[in-house]
Amino acid sequence: MKKMSLLLTAMVLGACEKPMPVESAETLAENPKRLDELRLQCRDDQAKLGEAQCNAVGHAQRIRFMGKGTPYTPYPVKLFHSGAEDGR
Repeated sequence: MKKMSLLLTAMVLGACEKPMPVESAETLAENPKRLDELRLQCRDDQAKLGEAQCNAVGHAQRIRFMGKGTPYTPYPVKLFHSGAEDGR
């Protein structure tokens, strides 16, 4: 009985696959050829490539299109002129 349970445990562990490493969005944004390659793979078979990798591909597309965001404006912006500043 011990041999059977040991064999069953070995078979279950042997059937497990290691997950594929996910390339980061920043790395993909710097490498447009690899990004296009993965984008096509996500379009054709997202289940094979994995949801995490396809999300990274989408985020890399946004980084390449929009950049890393708008820098913060550290000074106040005055939209309307008020007469109080002029002493009126």
